[in-house]
Parts: sequence; structure tokens; C-alpha cells
Amino acid sequence: MKIFLILFLLFSSLFANEYKLRKYDNVKSFYQSISKDVVDLSIKYKIPPAVILAIAGLESGYGSGYVAQITGNILSLGAGKSEKELPSLTLPYCQNDKRKVTLFDPKDQQNCETLVWKKRPKSLKKDYRPKTIAGTHQDLAYFKKYPLKYKEAKLNNIKDFLTKWINKDHKYQPFKQSRLWLDQKIAKNGIECLFDINTNLGFLKQIGGKQNSFNYRKSWLIKVEYILKNTGLIKLCKDIYYKKSSFDIAWNNKI
Repeated sequence: MKIFLILFLLFSSLFANEYKLRKYDNVKSFYQSISKDVVDLSIKYKIPPAVILAIAGLESGYGSGYVAQITGNILSLGAGKSEKELPSLTLPYCQNDKRKVTLFDPKDQQNCETLVWKKRPKSLKKDYRPKTIAGTHQDLAYFKKYPLKYKEAKLNNIKDFLTKWINKDHKYQPFKQSRLWLDQKIAKNGIECLFDINTNLGFLKQIGGKQNSFNYRKSWLIKVEYILKNTGLIKLCKDIYYKKSSFDIAWNNKI
């Protein structure tokens, strides 16, 4: 009996180390709000959900980036010709805050004695705020006031990527080929392959690390893979989809 207990503790320790990013509250909070819905959307459009979550975490700084917070654009998708983009903004941060967090919310600015203002360039990113304020300097803290609308915006952003970008008719080859590649994988191996590490990493390499891709830098691939593995996102998605686990149960299940 003692041997089994020792082995259990050993394996628990190994998996805890493997999923070391789960110890951070900001990582948990970010994924808690969207994981179940992203799994559902990804399965609907036949794209591996874990790598989508990993990309969203990296691109948005787990939701901490000012562009993501203002626009709901957690994947940093560029705006199309007819879409509103976040304009150039002059925003402050608190001088004594080492994190240099952008204080776009007037309420947050009131808590700082010394504000330092910095001009930010045009983001070129799609603004998912309501049409009446999208693309403007108005009500930058809209999504802080309306968290349900913020979640809706984040999921619309994910859906745009799954449908408009990962599309066989996309003008850029990496996105077109990724759709064809996934279709072939699923036809051969079934929907289960979307929860396989090789499919997730293969899809990642299809859409990144090359010209006209999501991000041409090789370092971007490494960063996304790091988040994918060290947050245990494939296991998280499996538990949510196959076991119908709640997020909290799936997040705490490391074995």
C-alpha cells in the first residue's frame, strides 16, 4: 500500500511540474472565462482547441494587454478593410508601478499619484466593441463595465479566426493549407486527433514561422508550444470535452 502511495505522489509531483503555469492566478482567470466555449467552437469548426487557447494566452498576455482589454481582440487579429480598428491612443501608466500597466480606465487613473503619458501607435487590430464606439477614443473601459459583453467579444474574435482565417479560400497559403491539412487529418483519424499533441503542434507550424503566416518568427512557435505544454491545455480540453468536467475540476486534475 505504501508503494502505491509513493508512486501516486511521485506521478502527481511530475504532472504538477509539467503544468507549472497553472499556479498563476492570472493564467487560471484568463482560461476560466473562455475554455469551455473555445472547446465547443473549435470542435464545431474542426480545429484543435488547445493550441487556439495557447495562442490567445500569448497574444493577449493572458488578457492583460491594453489592446485585448479595450477591444476584446485576444488573438491580435488585424482588421479587414470594412472593419474598425483601434486607433492611436495616448495612454498613461503609473510612474511608480514597475509593471508599467496601461491605465486606460479613468477609475484606475484616480488611484495613481503620478501618471506618465505615452502615445501608442495605431494597433491595426480589429475592435470588437459595439459599432457606436468601435474604432474611436470613446469609452475605452467599455468591457470592464460589461464583462458579459467582453466574453462575447472574445468569443467572436475566436470565431473569426476559426472561420475567416482558417479557410481554404484564404488568400495566404499558410491559412489555406492549414484548413486542407486539418481536413485530411480528420478524415483519416477522426475528430479525436484534434486532442493529439502532434496535431496541435502540426497545426501551429502550419500557421506560423513562415512568410505571410500568423507570425513569421520561429520564437513565436516556441512560446506558443511552451504555453500549450506547461499549462496542460490539451488535457484541459480533453477533460472538458470528453469527461464533461467543469473548468475548475479539469484545471485541478493534473493526472
